[in-house]
Amino acid sequence: MLNYKQLHYFWRVAKTGSIARAAEQLRLAPQTISSQIGTLEQALGTELFRRAGRRLELTAAGELAVSYADEIFQIGRELEETVRNRPARGDILFRVGVADVVPKSMAYHLLAPALGSADRVRLICREDKLERLFAELAIHKIDLVIADRPLPSQLGVKGYSHTLGRALIAFYAVRKLAQTSRKGFPQSLHGAPMLLPGDGAAMRGALTRWLGEHQVEPQIVGEFDDSALMKAFGKAGTGIFPAPVILADEIRSQYDAEIIGRADGVFATYFAISVERKLMHPAVVAISNAAKSELFIADNATAG
Repeated sequence: MLNYKQLHYFWRVAKTGSIARAAEQLRLAPQTISSQIGTLEQALGTELFRRAGRRLELTAAGELAVSYADEIFQIGRELEETVRNRPARGDILFRVGVADVVPKSMAYHLLAPALGSADRVRLICREDKLERLFAELAIHKIDLVIADRPLPSQLGVKGYSHTLGRALIAFYAVRKLAQTSRKGFPQSLHGAPMLLPGDGAAMRGALTRWLGEHQVEPQIVGEFDDSALMKAFGKAGTGIFPAPVILADEIRSQYDAEIIGRADGVFATYFAISVERKLMHPAVVAISNAAKSELFIADNATAG
Protein backbone atom coordinates (compact mmCIF):
# COMPACT_ATOMS: atom_id res chain seq x y z
CA MET A 1 0.00 0.00 0.00
CA LEU A 2 1.17 3.53 -0.80
CA ASN A 3 2.79 5.33 2.14
CA TYR A 4 1.18 8.77 2.14
CA LYS A 5 3.78 10.27 4.47
CA GLN A 6 6.50 9.35 1.98
CA LEU A 7 4.34 10.73 -0.84
CA HIS A 8 3.95 13.99 1.09
CA TYR A 9 7.71 14.30 1.57
CA PHE A 10 8.27 13.68 -2.13
CA TRP A 11 5.56 16.22 -3.04
CA ARG A 12 7.12 18.89 -0.81
CA VAL A 13 10.53 18.37 -2.39
CA ALA A 14 9.00 18.55 -5.87
CA LYS A 15 7.20 21.80 -5.00
CA THR A 16 10.20 23.48 -3.32
CA GLY A 17 12.78 22.08 -5.73
CA SER A 18 15.14 21.20 -2.89
CA ILE A 19 15.43 18.60 -0.14
CA ALA A 20 16.97 21.25 2.12
CA ARG A 21 14.06 23.68 1.69
CA ALA A 22 11.50 20.90 2.16
CA ALA A 23 13.33 19.73 5.30
CA GLU A 24 13.26 23.27 6.67
CA GLN A 25 9.49 23.57 6.06
CA LEU A 26 8.77 20.14 7.54
CA ARG A 27 11.28 20.62 10.41
CA LEU A 28 12.98 17.34 9.62
CA ALA A 29 16.56 16.34 8.87
CA PRO A 30 17.38 16.29 5.14
CA GLN A 31 18.65 12.75 5.56
CA THR A 32 15.23 11.65 6.83
CA ILE A 33 13.45 13.06 3.79
CA SER A 34 16.03 11.67 1.37
CA SER A 35 15.71 8.22 2.95
CA GLN A 36 11.90 8.29 2.82
CA ILE A 37 11.88 9.32 -0.85
CA GLY A 38 14.30 6.49 -1.60
CA THR A 39 11.93 4.04 0.09
CA LEU A 40 9.02 5.44 -1.96
CA GLU A 41 11.01 5.00 -5.18
CA GLN A 42 11.74 1.40 -4.25
CA ALA A 43 8.04 0.76 -3.58
CA LEU A 44 7.07 2.30 -6.96
CA GLY A 45 9.93 0.59 -8.78
CA THR A 46 11.19 3.75 -10.46
CA GLU A 47 13.20 6.89 -9.85
CA LEU A 48 11.24 10.07 -9.21
CA PHE A 49 14.18 12.52 -9.29
CA ARG A 50 17.44 12.80 -11.18
CA ARG A 51 20.44 14.98 -10.43
CA ALA A 52 21.14 17.94 -12.70
CA GLY A 53 24.30 19.40 -11.21
CA ARG A 54 23.31 20.54 -7.73
CA ARG A 55 19.64 20.58 -8.58
CA LEU A 56 16.98 17.88 -8.51
CA GLU A 57 14.80 17.40 -11.55
CA LEU A 58 11.66 15.30 -11.81
CA THR A 59 11.76 12.27 -14.05
CA ALA A 60 8.77 11.46 -16.28
CA ALA A 61 7.50 9.15 -13.52
CA GLY A 62 8.08 11.95 -11.02
CA GLU A 63 6.00 14.38 -13.09
CA LEU A 64 3.18 11.83 -13.17
CA ALA A 65 3.47 11.22 -9.43
CA VAL A 66 3.26 14.96 -8.71
CA SER A 67 0.05 15.30 -10.72
CA TYR A 68 -1.53 12.48 -8.72
CA ALA A 69 -0.20 13.89 -5.44
CA ASP A 70 -1.69 17.31 -6.25
CA GLU A 71 -5.12 15.70 -6.62
CA ILE A 72 -4.74 13.46 -3.56
CA PHE A 73 -3.79 16.30 -1.23
CA GLN A 74 -6.45 18.59 -2.71
CA ILE A 75 -9.08 15.95 -1.95
CA GLY A 76 -7.60 15.61 1.53
CA ARG A 77 -8.02 19.34 2.16
CA GLU A 78 -11.59 19.19 0.89
CA LEU A 79 -12.32 16.20 3.13
CA GLU A 80 -11.01 18.09 6.16
CA GLU A 81 -13.07 21.18 5.28
CA THR A 82 -16.23 19.17 4.58
CA VAL A 83 -16.02 17.20 7.83
CA ARG A 84 -15.28 20.33 9.84
CA ASN A 85 -18.26 22.16 8.29
CA ARG A 86 -20.54 19.13 8.01
CA PRO A 87 -24.30 19.75 8.16
CA ALA A 88 -26.40 19.07 11.22
CA ARG A 89 -27.07 15.45 12.15
CA GLY A 90 -29.58 13.88 9.78
CA ASP A 91 -29.05 16.38 6.94
CA ILE A 92 -27.94 15.18 3.49
CA LEU A 93 -25.27 17.32 1.83
CA PHE A 94 -26.18 17.85 -1.83
CA ARG A 95 -23.56 19.59 -3.98
CA VAL A 96 -24.75 20.73 -7.41
CA GLY A 97 -22.99 22.46 -10.28
CA VAL A 98 -25.17 24.45 -12.68
CA ALA A 99 -23.88 25.29 -16.16
CA ASP A 100 -23.76 29.05 -16.64
CA VAL A 101 -25.88 28.79 -19.80
CA VAL A 102 -28.85 27.31 -17.92
CA PRO A 103 -31.40 30.05 -17.09
CA LYS A 104 -31.44 30.86 -13.36
CA SER A 105 -35.20 30.43 -13.12
CA MET A 106 -34.99 27.05 -14.88
CA ALA A 107 -32.24 25.94 -12.49
CA TYR A 108 -34.47 26.93 -9.57
CA HIS A 109 -37.44 24.95 -10.88
CA LEU A 110 -35.24 21.92 -11.46
CA LEU A 111 -33.52 22.01 -8.06
CA ALA A 112 -36.37 23.13 -5.78
CA PRO A 113 -37.88 19.60 -5.48
CA ALA A 114 -34.66 18.45 -3.79
CA LEU A 115 -35.40 20.71 -0.83
CA GLY A 116 -38.98 19.49 -0.69
CA SER A 117 -38.07 15.80 -0.59
CA ALA A 118 -38.76 13.62 2.45
CA ASP A 119 -35.10 13.78 3.49
CA ARG A 120 -33.54 16.91 4.97
CA VAL A 121 -31.21 18.27 2.30
CA ARG A 122 -28.61 20.99 2.58
CA LEU A 123 -28.08 22.33 -0.94
CA ILE A 124 -24.69 23.68 -2.00
CA CYS A 125 -25.06 25.19 -5.46
CA ARG A 126 -22.42 26.78 -7.67
CA GLU A 127 -22.38 28.02 -11.25
CA ASP A 128 -19.50 27.58 -13.66
CA LYS A 129 -18.45 26.57 -17.16
CA LEU A 130 -19.41 23.01 -18.06
CA GLU A 131 -15.83 21.84 -18.54
CA ARG A 132 -14.87 22.81 -14.99
CA LEU A 133 -18.05 21.29 -13.55
CA PHE A 134 -17.39 18.00 -15.34
CA ALA A 135 -13.86 17.96 -13.89
CA GLU A 136 -15.23 18.47 -10.38
CA LEU A 137 -17.79 15.72 -10.93
CA ALA A 138 -14.97 13.36 -11.91
CA ILE A 139 -13.21 13.82 -8.56
CA HIS A 140 -16.52 13.71 -6.63
CA LYS A 141 -16.30 17.32 -5.56
CA ILE A 142 -19.93 17.73 -6.66
CA ASP A 143 -22.78 15.20 -6.79
CA LEU A 144 -24.66 16.46 -9.84
CA VAL A 145 -24.34 18.77 -12.84
CA ILE A 146 -27.38 20.49 -14.36
CA ALA A 147 -26.59 21.13 -18.03
CA ASP A 148 -28.14 21.82 -21.42
CA ARG A 149 -26.20 19.01 -23.09
CA PRO A 150 -25.12 15.46 -22.19
CA LEU A 151 -21.67 14.57 -20.92
CA PRO A 152 -19.29 14.40 -23.93
CA SER A 153 -17.70 10.95 -24.23
CA GLN A 154 -14.36 12.37 -25.38
CA LEU A 155 -13.74 14.00 -21.98
CA GLY A 156 -13.01 10.62 -20.45
CA VAL A 157 -15.09 11.46 -17.37
CA LYS A 158 -17.04 8.53 -15.94
CA GLY A 159 -20.59 9.81 -15.64
CA TYR A 160 -24.11 9.32 -16.91
CA SER A 161 -26.49 11.82 -18.51
CA HIS A 162 -30.12 11.57 -17.39
CA THR A 163 -32.60 13.55 -19.51
CA LEU A 164 -34.90 15.68 -17.36
CA GLY A 165 -37.00 17.08 -20.20
CA ARG A 166 -37.08 19.52 -23.08
CA ALA A 167 -38.65 22.95 -23.36
CA LEU A 168 -39.97 24.58 -26.54
CA ILE A 169 -38.31 27.91 -27.33
CA ALA A 170 -40.17 31.15 -28.08
CA PHE A 171 -39.11 34.71 -28.90
CA TYR A 172 -39.89 37.44 -26.35
CA ALA A 173 -39.80 41.25 -26.31
CA VAL A 174 -41.20 44.17 -24.34
CA ARG A 175 -44.77 45.04 -25.29
CA LYS A 176 -44.09 47.78 -27.86
CA LEU A 177 -41.50 45.72 -29.73
CA ALA A 178 -43.61 42.55 -29.39
CA GLN A 179 -46.67 44.22 -30.93
CA THR A 180 -44.76 45.37 -33.99
CA SER A 181 -43.05 41.98 -34.41
CA ARG A 182 -46.05 39.65 -34.11
CA LYS A 183 -47.54 40.58 -37.47
CA GLY A 184 -45.95 38.46 -40.16
CA PHE A 185 -43.93 36.34 -37.69
CA PRO A 186 -41.37 34.89 -38.26
CA GLN A 187 -40.50 37.06 -41.30
CA SER A 188 -41.02 40.07 -39.03
CA LEU A 189 -37.77 39.10 -37.28
CA HIS A 190 -35.80 39.95 -40.43
CA GLY A 191 -33.67 43.00 -39.59
CA ALA A 192 -35.14 43.20 -36.07
CA PRO A 193 -32.77 43.73 -33.10
CA MET A 194 -31.96 40.31 -31.61
CA LEU A 195 -30.27 39.16 -28.41
CA LEU A 196 -28.93 35.60 -28.56
CA PRO A 197 -27.30 33.14 -26.17
CA GLY A 198 -23.56 32.69 -26.63
CA ASP A 199 -21.96 29.90 -28.63
CA GLY A 200 -21.67 27.87 -25.43
CA ALA A 201 -25.45 27.35 -25.29
CA ALA A 202 -26.64 24.13 -26.92
CA MET A 203 -29.72 25.77 -28.42
CA ARG A 204 -27.69 28.46 -30.24
CA GLY A 205 -27.04 26.19 -33.21
CA ALA A 206 -30.71 25.14 -33.43
CA LEU A 207 -31.83 28.78 -33.36
CA THR A 208 -29.38 29.72 -36.10
CA ARG A 209 -30.64 26.86 -38.28
CA TRP A 210 -34.28 27.80 -37.61
CA LEU A 211 -33.67 31.41 -38.65
CA GLY A 212 -31.88 30.21 -41.78
CA GLU A 213 -34.70 27.82 -42.71
CA HIS A 214 -37.17 30.72 -42.52
CA GLN A 215 -34.78 32.96 -44.47
CA VAL A 216 -34.71 35.42 -41.60
CA GLU A 217 -31.62 37.44 -40.77
CA PRO A 218 -32.11 39.57 -37.65
CA GLN A 219 -29.73 42.31 -36.52
CA ILE A 220 -27.80 40.62 -33.72
CA VAL A 221 -27.06 43.35 -31.19
CA GLY A 222 -25.80 41.17 -28.35
CA GLU A 223 -24.66 37.66 -27.40
CA PHE A 224 -24.72 36.48 -23.78
CA ASP A 225 -23.44 33.50 -21.81
CA ASP A 226 -25.65 34.60 -18.90
CA SER A 227 -29.31 34.26 -19.84
CA ALA A 228 -30.42 36.55 -16.99
CA LEU A 229 -28.23 39.33 -18.38
CA MET A 230 -29.69 38.74 -21.85
CA LYS A 231 -33.21 39.12 -20.43
CA ALA A 232 -32.19 42.27 -18.56
CA PHE A 233 -31.14 43.83 -21.88
CA GLY A 234 -34.42 42.61 -23.35
CA LYS A 235 -36.35 44.28 -20.54
CA ALA A 236 -34.65 47.56 -21.47
CA GLY A 237 -36.06 47.18 -25.00
CA THR A 238 -32.67 46.52 -26.57
CA GLY A 239 -33.90 43.55 -28.58
CA ILE A 240 -35.90 40.35 -28.97
CA PHE A 241 -34.62 37.31 -27.08
CA PRO A 242 -35.31 33.53 -27.00
CA ALA A 243 -36.34 31.62 -23.89
CA PRO A 244 -38.36 28.51 -22.95
CA VAL A 245 -42.15 28.76 -23.30
CA ILE A 246 -42.67 27.27 -19.83
CA LEU A 247 -41.01 30.36 -18.32
CA ALA A 248 -43.42 32.76 -20.04
CA ASP A 249 -45.27 33.83 -16.87
CA GLU A 250 -42.03 34.55 -14.98
CA ILE A 251 -40.51 36.41 -17.93
CA ARG A 252 -43.65 38.53 -18.19
CA SER A 253 -43.61 39.43 -14.49
CA GLN A 254 -39.85 39.89 -14.07
CA TYR A 255 -38.84 41.33 -17.44
CA ASP A 256 -42.08 42.87 -18.79
CA ALA A 257 -41.64 40.79 -21.94
CA GLU A 258 -44.28 38.93 -23.97
CA ILE A 259 -44.13 36.06 -26.43
CA ILE A 260 -43.92 37.17 -30.06
CA GLY A 261 -44.03 33.68 -31.52
CA ARG A 262 -42.68 30.17 -31.06
CA ALA A 263 -39.66 28.68 -32.75
CA ASP A 264 -41.38 25.40 -33.60
CA GLY A 265 -38.94 22.51 -33.56
CA VAL A 266 -36.36 24.33 -31.41
CA PHE A 267 -36.02 22.97 -27.88
CA ALA A 268 -33.75 23.44 -24.90
CA THR A 269 -33.05 20.05 -23.35
CA TYR A 270 -31.89 19.76 -19.75
CA PHE A 271 -29.84 16.97 -18.23
CA ALA A 272 -28.91 15.79 -14.76
CA ILE A 273 -25.38 14.39 -15.00
CA SER A 274 -24.11 12.19 -12.20
CA VAL A 275 -21.67 9.37 -11.54
CA GLU A 276 -24.65 7.07 -10.92
CA ARG A 277 -25.90 4.90 -13.77
CA LYS A 278 -29.14 4.42 -11.84
CA LEU A 279 -30.27 7.42 -9.82
CA MET A 280 -30.03 6.64 -6.12
CA HIS A 281 -29.37 9.93 -4.32
CA PRO A 282 -32.76 10.94 -2.84
CA ALA A 283 -32.36 14.58 -3.90
CA VAL A 284 -31.51 13.61 -7.50
CA VAL A 285 -34.45 11.20 -7.63
CA ALA A 286 -36.76 14.01 -6.42
CA ILE A 287 -35.41 16.34 -9.13
CA SER A 288 -35.86 13.77 -11.89
CA ASN A 289 -39.37 12.77 -10.84
CA ALA A 290 -40.61 16.35 -10.50
CA ALA A 291 -39.11 17.41 -13.83
CA LYS A 292 -40.79 14.59 -15.72
CA SER A 293 -44.16 14.70 -13.96
CA GLU A 294 -44.63 18.41 -13.27
CA LEU A 295 -42.21 20.85 -14.87
CA PHE A 296 -42.03 19.75 -18.51
CA ILE A 297 -45.39 18.00 -18.88
CA ALA A 298 -47.39 21.10 -19.90
CA ASP A 299 -44.73 22.21 -22.36
CA ASN A 300 -44.44 18.76 -23.92
CA ALA A 301 -48.19 18.60 -24.35
CA THR A 302 -48.14 22.00 -26.05
CA ALA A 303 -45.21 21.05 -28.25
CA GLY A 304 -46.67 17.75 -29.33
